[in-house]
Amino acid sequence: MLDYKREYERWLASDALNADEKAELQAIAGDEKEIESRFYGPLEFGTAGLRGTMKVGLHQMNVHVIRWATQGFADVIAAEGDEAKQKGVAICMDCRVNSMAFARAAAEVCAANGIRVRIFESLRPTPELSFAVRYYGCQAGINVTASHNPKEYNGYKVYWADGAQLPPQHAAAIAARLEQIDIFTGVKRMAFDDAVKAGLITLLGEETDKMFMSNVMAMINDRASVAQVADSFKVVYTPFHGCGWKLVPEALRGLGVKNLYCVEQQMVLDGTFPTVASPNPENPEGFYLAIELADKVGADFILGTDPDSDRVGIMVRGAGGRFIAVTGNQTGVLLLDYLIGAMRRAGKMPEHPYFLKTIVTTEMARKVAESNGVTCCDTFTGFKFMAEKKNALEAAGKVGRMELSGSNVLRFELADERALEAAGEGHVIMSYEESYGYMLGDYVRDKDAVTASLLITEMAAWYAAQGMTLYDALQALYKKYGWYGEKTHNLVMPGLDGLEKMAALMRRLRTAPPANIAGVDVVVRKDYQDGSAVDCATGKVGRMELSGSNVLRFELADGTTILVRPSGTEPKIKVYILTKGADAADRDANIEKYSAWVKTLTE
Repeated sequence: MLDYKREYERWLASDALNADEKAELQAIAGDEKEIESRFYGPLEFGTAGLRGTMKVGLHQMNVHVIRWATQGFADVIAAEGDEAKQKGVAICMDCRVNSMAFARAAAEVCAANGIRVRIFESLRPTPELSFAVRYYGCQAGINVTASHNPKEYNGYKVYWADGAQLPPQHAAAIAARLEQIDIFTGVKRMAFDDAVKAGLITLLGEETDKMFMSNVMAMINDRASVAQVADSFKVVYTPFHGCGWKLVPEALRGLGVKNLYCVEQQMVLDGTFPTVASPNPENPEGFYLAIELADKVGADFILGTDPDSDRVGIMVRGAGGRFIAVTGNQTGVLLLDYLIGAMRRAGKMPEHPYFLKTIVTTEMARKVAESNGVTCCDTFTGFKFMAEKKNALEAAGKVGRMELSGSNVLRFELADERALEAAGEGHVIMSYEESYGYMLGDYVRDKDAVTASLLITEMAAWYAAQGMTLYDALQALYKKYGWYGEKTHNLVMPGLDGLEKMAALMRRLRTAPPANIAGVDVVVRKDYQDGSAVDCATGKVGRMELSGSNVLRFELADGTTILVRPSGTEPKIKVYILTKGADAADRDANIEKYSAWVKTLTE
């Protein structure tokens, strides 16, 4: 731990701080706890980059931390050689307070290091940043966003050449480099306007939007069904003041939705999110304005995207006519089942289809996939792991051997899409995780709420053409595949001692694992940190394919699975209950029973 008092005084005396920043630090001069929380150490740079509250301090999100992090990233890019510097970085930002300033600061540092920059002229959805990295052949990308976090937060996500968030080895390289860089004296800077004049910074705008949207719209499977119900089918949409405000409505209207109603109060771009306590589509309470509008216009279907438009949540009318929230798991299962059918009807299903989910995502998704001849693969939580798996499965250019050789002849065969797919093991038709994130298509390698909103709406219209709501469709899936249920608990552990409390809980569950949970025996205990799988009856230890992540998994005698992992971006332990019942009541009783056990973990 740093000498936080000395670091505080160093910042206060630094010429790098402006008058307002110094005033903010002077205002906490007598608050020992606040000083310690801001200066006890730097924000940890992980595979998700940086995320924290916007305050002046080493352990906070501010322009100095952004510049420092970017210098470390620039050094890692430069280490790849001059070609990597010329390929450069793509940069975008969301609607949050300071996002534009942080993005421009990152661009200035990159330019000063001789790295070419393509920066969006204004806010853009996260998936478009991933697209831009791939489309322009960039070496890397930077996205200034705190996704669905409250207004006090901002973040700094970094991407590599495939358009996915950084793999662990590159994140570790940046973290190691940052230990050697002084936050004030070790950072190179070049004025933004000077970098533009020098040709080191280029602005991206409408042209990139058009290319991204052309890929999005190519994902449509069934315009006919949308057209069939277009006069009566009504959709309400809210971007929660964020980046989805333009492209999501454009996608839905391009699909053929005639009756699209946007929540006007939340179409206003505002990083303070004045109409919601939290701009997170996982929280049903944020949809109150959308529900009011849906009731007014007679809509049955509501879409909401988070501030950087990488997550999407939906609400539908339930059995009593009231709107209910559809979970990320439920939406994912609905969409997977629909896509399998739609792609087959449209003749778009690849020869070897794959579906990717995380280890904490419902097993109902595996049931749906495998029942329909689609191979299901698990990954760790995070779309960088899904992107890595997708890249591996679809890798083209494998070198094989021909029967004939020894003649000075070259043969060139033009490859169509199916031939390219055949070069790999298979083609991924969909990837998703329970936290409202969906990756579709080949043009992004991250969560994509723009494409997901398009296809979810297509799905809702298709079911409407069959005389069904999405609620009806979900109940039909439960009857067909089984009454699966899921519940995620967040054990929040804030403050300076939060990380230690989280570590202590994980240690306790490893050193003294439960023999039973809520009276049900644990039959298999898995630790994804070392890849071990223990048969609790025999004590025999097996090995898993996945390892290297701080996740514990307990498989119970009744088929229930409970997973425990620390969050990578927030001070909390996440506990996932994945269960199945004989019917809806039995499923719900299981969730209640195991939820009661989860609460004991912090007692």
